[in-house]
Amino acid sequence: MERYDVVIIGAGPAGMTASVYAVRANMKTLLLDKLAPGGQIVNTNEIANYVGTGVINGAELAIKMFEQSQETGAEFDYKTVTAIEDHGDYKVVVCEEDNARIEATAVIIATGTRPRRLHIPGEDLHTGAGISWCAICDGAQYKGKDVVVIGGGNSAVEESIYLAGIVNKLTIVTMFDLTADPKVCDKLRAMPNVTIYPYQDVLEFTGTDKLEGVRFKSTKEDATERFVACDGVFEYIGLEPTAGFCKDLGILDRMGCIKTDECMRTSVPGIFGAGDIIAKQLRQVATACGDGAIAAHNAASYVEKQR
Repeated sequence: MERYDVVIIGAGPAGMTASVYAVRANMKTLLLDKLAPGGQIVNTNEIANYVGTGVINGAELAIKMFEQSQETGAEFDYKTVTAIEDHGDYKVVVCEEDNARIEATAVIIATGTRPRRLHIPGEDLHTGAGISWCAICDGAQYKGKDVVVIGGGNSAVEESIYLAGIVNKLTIVTMFDLTADPKVCDKLRAMPNVTIYPYQDVLEFTGTDKLEGVRFKSTKEDATERFVACDGVFEYIGLEPTAGFCKDLGILDRMGCIKTDECMRTSVPGIFGAGDIIAKQLRQVATACGDGAIAAHNAASYVEKQR
């Protein structure tokens, strides 16, 4: 069983930042992810509030971060983590692939979140064939067609602006009003091919052989029901944590996020959290990077004390 000073689970902005800081603290460091490095930013068309880069494509930023992680000297491997065993002064990270077991003095969990689903009729049937959670990945196939976006937060509005530039007609259905940054909301509202239905409950995705449209109902007193025909749907209704593999460690809150202190320490010595997976107020690239730096700094201090 190979031994590392620090194993980082999750190669998003938090995990990649942590890997740079850990290596620079002379830690033997392994970065794990079951998917391509980058996390949620890979699916973002434009990131405009990460200072120093200007407006940058999410995938491009992910590549730059990963390249720096590798140039610094962090090891990387594609692995699906299924459990973390706490053996006191060392931990064992258990992976699905080949039942691999990786030993570490400290572990940083930076697994982030995944898109939340509506769990309504028709969603499972049309997932991957009409319903998507990534406009950057799948938007091009709807060029000149009609599309519905569900959601009104920052991701929904930013991806809607991108989609409105390539589709024929874009309809936005949201439970509340648009809640994204006012500047981008104004930009979206000004686009001529965009229609917005606020304060709606989505009831059903219709169609048997293929997606036909979306049925939804007003949450206002009139409870008006509407149907919008479309060729594709993009859901942006929030994110849910992905730390189920460490539920037995007693470090999760009732929402499934990791509880940490200001040093990114959990209640289990040697286990740290960072990025969108932790319980916190603001989930942005900048805050994730800050979390990763703090977690790695304190993980390195922990390792030195164990030595």
